[in-house]
Amino acid sequence: MLDHALPDIDSWTLLFSNNGLPVLRITKRRLDEMRADLDRVDARELAHLILQDPIMTVRVLAYIQPLRGRALQRDITTIASAVMMAGIEPFFHRFSELFTVEDQVREAGPQALLGVLQVIRRAQRAADYAQEWAIWRHDINMEEVRIAALLHDLAEILVWCSAPKLGLALQEKLKTHPGMRSADAQQQLLGFTFLDIQRELCRVWHLPELLRTLIDDDNADQPRVKNVALAVRLARHSSHDWDDPALPDDYAEIGELLHITPEAVRQRLGLTPMPAREADGQEP
Repeated sequence: MLDHALPDIDSWTLLFSNNGLPVLRITKRRLDEMRADLDRVDARELAHLILQDPIMTVRVLAYIQPLRGRALQRDITTIASAVMMAGIEPFFHRFSELFTVEDQVREAGPQALLGVLQVIRRAQRAADYAQEWAIWRHDINMEEVRIAALLHDLAEILVWCSAPKLGLALQEKLKTHPGMRSADAQQQLLGFTFLDIQRELCRVWHLPELLRTLIDDDNADQPRVKNVALAVRLARHSSHDWDDPALPDDYAEIGELLHITPEAVRQRLGLTPMPAREADGQEP
């Protein structure tokens, strides 16, 4: 378990590539249950399970890319396609020795475990939002959008898993400096940002180019990337409560994406209606 930053991005990617990545305890338990009765495994149910777990998702995508061969010109960008290409039995053979996030981080203490599980939960919520909006927008492949939102903060999750003390230190820095940008705090503590690490991981693991594009907020002029970025922002800003001052701007931008009003966005999220004057965009 690391307790200090590594000297460069290559060291981080080597760490994550050379050590098996942990999955959620519920993922391991459900996969073990399915393995016990392979004849009854439903590929769609298996894909649905994987798509709840950001680390399991990226492990499957990284595993399948070299297997697609020259005959398949397109990248495999969905878990359902990856499972079908691998085959049920080979899939379970490849992922037979899994260990869990909960076991790996527990020794760092309850706050570290809570920290990493909160980040993973945030990623799951972002994926749910992104998928719902992709369906609303009649996206050609909503699973690609879901995966991009789920993996958007993958590097942050992996750093928490491998170096929870750094995750706690970053959390504390942002808490004591509420106006500080997350990227600046990451730069100070790590020497680079989570996005820097993530871009290198995408390259080293040969993740599909489409997903690299969807994960990168620099491409947010594209509607699908905007879908992902806004879902991630909403999950982040609402992670503690629904009173974050950034949320009204999120509602407005989500409304533009979906061609509905900010108040309609709030209703879709199950929030209480705004006062009439605010809903009309007037000053209270």
